[in-house]
Amino acid sequence: MEYIYAALLLHKAGKKVDENGVKGVLTAAGVAVNETRVKALIAALEGVNIEEAISKAAAPVAVAAAPAAAVAAAPAAKEEAPEEHKKEDEESGMAGLGALFG
Repeated sequence: MEYIYAALLLHKAGKKVDENGVKGVLTAAGVAVNETRVKALIAALEGVNIEEAISKAAAPVAVAAAPAAAVAAAPAAKEEAPEEHKKEDEESGMAGLGALFG
């Protein structure tokens, strides 16, 4: 993961994402650099539009957040229902007690 983070950091900083840059970021972060992994990452990123890849990866997260918010709201509605039911029970119970002492 740290190799990908290094590439993203270079991209965000407007630097060229190449072997030397990734090695430099990893070394500065105190990570032991594996040359093979750096070369594999750079080869995998060849011809990839990083901005486009980020936007495509972020879209499903935004779509998934909407149903999660709806699910979070559902328990809140369930919590309100027992309170209303509890009030009705108390009122009916009081009415019954009033009849006893009426």
